[in-house]
Amino acid sequence: MCYNTTMTTKTSFVRARIEPSVKKKAETVLQKIGISPSEAINVFYRRIATEKGIPFSLNIPNAETRKAIANVRARKNLRTVSFEKFAEEMREIARRG
Repeated sequence: MCYNTTMTTKTSFVRARIEPSVKKKAETVLQKIGISPSEAINVFYRRIATEKGIPFSLNIPNAETRKAIANVRARKNLRTVSFEKFAEEMREIARRG
């Protein structure tokens, strides 16, 4: 994704409270990527402005999905299939779109 590289004076501030452990983990990742937390927040805000919304899905799972999640966590109703069967099922889902 390309961002406008025009230099502008940044004069607005954003303050947010965040769990220290989350902050530390995120900043470790950002350091490995080579960007500062401020740059990451700028990218996030630009994406929100460009896409006119949060740039990733924020959905509350419906009852069916919550039940499926609970079943997986409880290791209930699991089935094992071969990779070939899995791939076939994924192709079928993709065809139905």
